[in-house]
Amino acid sequence: MVHLTRIYTKTGDDGTTSLGDMSRTSKNDPRLEAYATVDEANSSIGVVLAIGQLSEDMRTLLVRIQNDLFDVGADLCTPVSDSPAFEPLRVLESQITYIEERIDKYNDDLKPLRSFVLPSGTPAAALLHVARTVTRRAERRTWAAIHAFGGGVNPLTAKYLNRLSDLLFVLARSANKEVGDQLWVPGANR
Repeated sequence: MVHLTRIYTKTGDDGTTSLGDMSRTSKNDPRLEAYATVDEANSSIGVVLAIGQLSEDMRTLLVRIQNDLFDVGADLCTPVSDSPAFEPLRVLESQITYIEERIDKYNDDLKPLRSFVLPSGTPAAALLHVARTVTRRAERRTWAAIHAFGGGVNPLTAKYLNRLSDLLFVLARSANKEVGDQLWVPGANR
């Protein structure tokens, strides 16, 4: 359990921060970039939840995803090591499978696409598209960390984020179900 008694510590005033194993690193470290962008994605989902206009099933799913995103951040901030002092929190394949099952569930109720979807529609759908794009950026930052640190970063974190962005796309389409998707018309304004 995490206990936060002090919000500021001043230990980061020198441009460094602690990783989950208590080692210090630069605030420009690709791992920090990755988990900070995961935090941004989580906050984007929080905005979707604050706006409302979602089914209770979708709200419950997004709250679960928010919790999982903290797991992703914890995983990214704790270097993979052969003999850790404490068992680290790691993303599991079962969390990815759960997302895949939700993608299939929501996508089964949608019409097949004839073109790319413009990120618009209801406020909830538009904000889900924003969360999707932030999640894609978090995935790219995670791959940068994986490439920079090799086996020191769990690749399941990137896989999770990839599936999550797909889920957010499907949820945005689902949130637009009553108004319909606005589709891209190639060259429409030439």
